[in-house]
Amino acid sequence: MFIDIACSQKKKYNQNAYGDYFSSNRFPNMNRVVAVLSDGLGSGIKANILACMTATMLEKFMENHADIEKSCEIIMNSLPVCKVRGISYATFSAIDCYEDGKAKIVEEGNPDFIWVRGGEVLKPVPQIIPSKTFKNRRMKVYNITLEKYDRIIFCSDGATQVAMGTKRYPLGLERSGLVKIILEKLKENQNIASKELSDYLIHQIELIAPNRELKDDTSIVSIYCRDPRETLIFTGPPYHQEKDNFWARTFMDFKGKKAIAGGTTANIISREMNIPVYADLSVNAGKLPGLSKMEGVDLVTEGILTLTKTLEYLESGKTENNAAKTLMDFILDSDVINFLVGAQMNKAHYDPNLPIEIEIRKNVIKQMKKVLEEKYLKKVNVQFI
Repeated sequence: MFIDIACSQKKKYNQNAYGDYFSSNRFPNMNRVVAVLSDGLGSGIKANILACMTATMLEKFMENHADIEKSCEIIMNSLPVCKVRGISYATFSAIDCYEDGKAKIVEEGNPDFIWVRGGEVLKPVPQIIPSKTFKNRRMKVYNITLEKYDRIIFCSDGATQVAMGTKRYPLGLERSGLVKIILEKLKENQNIASKELSDYLIHQIELIAPNRELKDDTSIVSIYCRDPRETLIFTGPPYHQEKDNFWARTFMDFKGKKAIAGGTTANIISREMNIPVYADLSVNAGKLPGLSKMEGVDLVTEGILTLTKTLEYLESGKTENNAAKTLMDFILDSDVINFLVGAQMNKAHYDPNLPIEIEIRKNVIKQMKKVLEEKYLKKVNVQFI
């Protein structure tokens, strides 16, 4: 099964930096996901630095196969205590999860995680490990087995303490209130993606806050165990022209979503499969070349210009309403992205009169693979043909 993970965050009102920090990594060769959410004491830059330090250290420990319990204990015992408040400078929640369902969760100071299966909240019993350095600090360790369609929710205390002191929520929303919101949303849409769910929860928390002004940094980490959504993108003509028919059939026989990036590529598949391709005038492509339509293909775009702009959007997160935004959304709606990249040279891409941002197709795809894996935690396979 695929581990779909996402984090949504909101800063404390009137702050320029997040006091919470989320760090995660996916290891495709090991079918493993590691993620940490840390909440720094207070807010602003100081809290951000403390949370970043905690999350980064813990993630690196786990990445290097250090025992998660020992790793967390080292950090727990290393973090200083605020002399004024008498509490830790940072709290954390961490998960080390494999696609066969085996997972270890470690928490210190953050609200207890929420585990939903079949519309019910499960209540696992943790192993309690007290700090050897600080008497009031203890770590909770859970060894659990996840099943397909399970949900795991982590949050910082900004989520559970929102609206504290108000008439409706004298003690804040509390964990029980957050659970209620989660279950209602899952009842409405049981297949909701992790990112959509975490965004929704953050929005609901913001609505609860008086004047919609959050008094603390708020983070929601959503994990969903499900079947992977696969996509195949074909771009560029194959190196050996005599294999055009083979690759065209390979593309059309793919069971997931399919996209073509390149006019020449689209024409090859159209010719080999005897399927007409025509301009799609119903969609605004923006300043980029327009989109096309082909029966049996979900998306058809122009090649190198659109791919380059899509890469730019993926890296920056800033988009415009055009064909590249359409392609980016198409890609991000998948968990496993497969690229078939034709290796036949296109001399047009070396024209010195063309804009400098036009890069060789191979390099664009390689960079796209890197950003999709590192920033968006996608599985990416690239095959040059």
